[in-house]
Amino acid sequence: MTSKKNNEHIEPEKKQKPTSADAISNTSDAIIASDKSAAPETIKEAAPKSTVEKEKQEKTITKGSSNKTSDQPPAKKSRKLSIAAIILSLLVGGALTYKIQQQNESHLAQIASLKAEISSSQLELTSRLEAAQKETIKQASQISHRSEVVLTQQQKSIESLQLAIADVKGRRPNDWLLAEADYLVKLAGRKLFLEQDVVSATKLMESADQRIASLNDPSLVPLRKAMANDITHLKSVPIIDRDGLVLRLTALQQQVNSLPLANAILPEAQAQEKAVVSQDIYDWQTNLMTSIKDFSENFITYRTRDGNVIPLLSPQQDFYLRENVKAKIETAIKATYVEQEEIYATALTTAHQWSTSFFNADDNTVKEFNASLAFLGKQSIEVDYPDKLQTQNILSDVITERLRREVTTLVTEDK
Repeated sequence: MTSKKNNEHIEPEKKQKPTSADAISNTSDAIIASDKSAAPETIKEAAPKSTVEKEKQEKTITKGSSNKTSDQPPAKKSRKLSIAAIILSLLVGGALTYKIQQQNESHLAQIASLKAEISSSQLELTSRLEAAQKETIKQASQISHRSEVVLTQQQKSIESLQLAIADVKGRRPNDWLLAEADYLVKLAGRKLFLEQDVVSATKLMESADQRIASLNDPSLVPLRKAMANDITHLKSVPIIDRDGLVLRLTALQQQVNSLPLANAILPEAQAQEKAVVSQDIYDWQTNLMTSIKDFSENFITYRTRDGNVIPLLSPQQDFYLRENVKAKIETAIKATYVEQEEIYATALTTAHQWSTSFFNADDNTVKEFNASLAFLGKQSIEVDYPDKLQTQNILSDVITERLRREVTTLVTEDK
């Protein structure tokens, strides 16, 4: 009996030497048993009535585990508890790190969304600021433009009032001569540049020079020098009798319908030998025919020509020819007033070519017509006019300077 008991005591001690894997499994079993023993009531509450047998089994398992743990020594129990605590801390740390990572990811997503909102709001603010800046600049420019217009209008009104005051109070007896000379010079410029009337412009400039000379003012010598230069340039411009050219072209245009056309081109007649009556009696028939033909030629002459007859123009083409020649002469008349010499010469050259080709060159009327076209086509109708009159600017400067001087003297007198 004693030997058996001793053996029974020895065998569990041998069995209580577990390996590290067994220790980890025992600790996990102890944790599960402790969890089950700590919360049997919760399991019972959650479990339904139909699982009564499972609860009994779990009670037996917890009792067995408690008995086993009570049989183990305290050192092993503390080791198992420390391992369980380490595992719990690792699990808790992993859960905490996972939760922290999730929170960090959510925070990063929120930060990115906030950055996007901030950038969009910044872009919107910049666009609004640019639009507001453009609008303010536009309004400021409009206001400045309006103010400039108002200022210029006020300045013009002030100048007009000053001129009126100077005209009423401070004018001298000879100032009207300057005004008249200014009017004549401006009228000469209009005659020259708008109507190309050199003769009238020259006469007007000479009249203005006489008005300036009657003032007998030595300070106006540069003005009279400029007027003399302008008069010399105007007199050097060649004078073209445009009215005479137009009248001659019109006369030629009216003469076109009466010009005779050239005849058709006929082939040359063959030379025929004159038949002579022979002295032979036996040729009486031939001699008779020869005598009758010679007698009939005194009344009717019949000649034969070999070849094709080339007519120049049909009646319809005759009408078109005359109208085209008239149109070319009309083009030359218009170019005379506009001073387009190239168009003028081309039109008359074309009319001359048509006239020499299709009208009768042997007729005296056609000869005179062609000679007139050739002569008029060589005439020059362009003139180099002066670009401007120097007298206009100088005279206007003299008048404004005198009026300004009079206005200043009036202002000082009023003070």
